[in-house]
Amino acid sequence: MKIFKIQTSEINIPIIKPFNTSIRTVDSINNIIVKIITDNGLVGYGEAAPHPFVTGETKDSIKATLEHIGNKITGMNLENFEGIMIEIHNRILNNTSAKSAIDMAIFDLYAQYLDKPLYTILGGYRRQIETDISISLNPITEMVNDSLDATNRGFNTLKIKLGQEYKQDISRISEIRKAVGKNIKLRVDANQGWKPKEAIKIISEMEDMGLDIELVEQPVHYKDIDGMAFVTKNVKTPILADESVHSPSDVLNIIQKKAADLINIKLIKTGGIYNALKICSIAESIGIECMIGCTNESKLSISAAAHLACAKRVITKFDLDSHLFCADDSLLGGPLTNESKIIMTEASGIGFRDLF
Repeated sequence: MKIFKIQTSEINIPIIKPFNTSIRTVDSINNIIVKIITDNGLVGYGEAAPHPFVTGETKDSIKATLEHIGNKITGMNLENFEGIMIEIHNRILNNTSAKSAIDMAIFDLYAQYLDKPLYTILGGYRRQIETDISISLNPITEMVNDSLDATNRGFNTLKIKLGQEYKQDISRISEIRKAVGKNIKLRVDANQGWKPKEAIKIISEMEDMGLDIELVEQPVHYKDIDGMAFVTKNVKTPILADESVHSPSDVLNIIQKKAADLINIKLIKTGGIYNALKICSIAESIGIECMIGCTNESKLSISAAAHLACAKRVITKFDLDSHLFCADDSLLGGPLTNESKIIMTEASGIGFRDLF
């Protein structure tokens, strides 16, 4: 079975209301869908999300990379799975979101070829996960209201976006804790918004206030691994590395420097499932747990990540919520979603058909 044709299409899905972090504001999902067709008619899908602040990619650069890689792998036999992956990941440096789209489409095809749901051939550890939901960085009252709305919908874990002015960040998380009570898990995502000493001060104050924060995600700039190690050493709250992790070698560097307690895997950063599996193996061998995360992605990419999450025991925390903010996500297929719960089906591959 050979790769016969690769096609692309764009999606533009508005979200319910603008979503803010310390880095940017998002008001819609503008991504590229990849469709790979084999010579016997199987069709696999993947998604690329332009994210200049994380992967350095735009829609135009993604399209160029997809064409560059696509020309090389067209005609290759799907049974030469490793050879295809080597071509995807070695044909061009970086460009990880574009690589991720082709990577997940190939995994989709391979699972269909075996007539199995993708999560089962990746490991099959569980059939269901429960995601957190992110709370946009806004004025305190709005964040409290959004948090209460989320808990009323059944979410048990909230990821609170912080990373601006120190006192305001403390007030935000403090008021949210008062509003939702002690039984809701709170995660903090600073999105690189603090300096190392500032991060220690803020996290230590949250600890002293008894706010019971489950983890703090990427408190400092992604390049400042030594600074993140300084934070990790001087606080009790677990530190999750996100923007600092793009590759298996990044994970090894973080582990060697004791720069984080947890690793966040995002397919647009790793270049897809192929390298994400390597990160899982490294983390599991060292005894470090992983989170599976997302950026501004539709249900397609979220579904691919959910298959990986269900496959691997080492992935214990789930942040797969961006599709829940879509005003109209018309992509049909994939796992079943019921607010916080994502449930695998018996559909082969990732589970999408006839997207375009």
